Amino acid sequence: MTTTDNDLFGVVPIIPTPFTEQEEIDEDALRNLVDFAIAGGIGAACLPAYASEFYKLTDDEKLRVVRVAVDHAAGRMKVVAQSNHPSLKVAIRLAQANVEAGADVISLAVPRIFSLPETSLKAYLSEFLEAIPNTPVLIQDFNPGGSSISVSFIQELMNEHPNFKYLKLEEPLCAPKFEAIIEATKGKIGLFEGWGGLYMLELVPVGIQGVMPGLAVADILQRVFTLRRNGEDAKAFDLFEKIMPQIFFSLQNMELFHYAEKELLMARGVLSNSIARKAAYIPDASSVRYIRELNERVVELLNDETYAIRPVEKVLA
Repeated sequence: MTTTDNDLFGVVPIIPTPFTEQEEIDEDALRNLVDFAIAGGIGAACLPAYASEFYKLTDDEKLRVVRVAVDHAAGRMKVVAQSNHPSLKVAIRLAQANVEAGADVISLAVPRIFSLPETSLKAYLSEFLEAIPNTPVLIQDFNPGGSSISVSFIQELMNEHPNFKYLKLEEPLCAPKFEAIIEATKGKIGLFEGWGGLYMLELVPVGIQGVMPGLAVADILQRVFTLRRNGEDAKAFDLFEKIMPQIFFSLQNMELFHYAEKELLMARGVLSNSIARKAAYIPDASSVRYIRELNERVVELLNDETYAIRPVEKVLA
């Protein structure tokens, strides 16, 4: 896909939702996270998505975190506003409010609470796209219970809705499918890999446009993505292998990911706590120690000049 300055490209991390001790949204901490992303050379970020605990937020809170991010970014970084809801009516209301708030791109996860045929999903996504015709849309499909939307489905949706610009898939062994999508759409849909960036080295040569991981390692993965795109494969693998243990361990459970992600952001001086809203994963003592060890290794890596990762100063007030 030929990219322009207006395209999403490279690493587009998910910004977590920071909470106070009372589990209320911490707006000052959220602004710190936006500053951290920008300082790390990130051109766009997404919220509130799965890694933002969107499923624990009220609809008003979902809109609130987007407004805070848009206002604080102030054009320094694009904001992708996730507008998820299993109800089409509510999803459209969220999306339109996020457009009004100034979001650059609207993102929507395919509703996967229960199994639905593609005809039902097509009706849902088509009406959603029609409701915000002048805004680019990123569709995410995370389906732990089965396969993601089909190539023919994607092609039809693209042909019928010009604002369908990006697709994020999160599944193993998906290189053949990505290749088929690129061929069927003639590269007109920007493909992003999720799931913490776990499959990025496999998929960059296939032609993905970017990766949507957690924020805490976004600057490192941006370096990996650039190296791999530029054919510096040995350097890309070497750097990726350094952070793979942390990514792999945290992705065993989404709630564990929230804890590990926020702990790493604490270690990097960005957050003051690792609170997730209940119900939340409560790690055992050995997991706490191991996550701390993994995170310390990531911080040590950032101080290693060998890897030429752009340093990010601590932003915690």
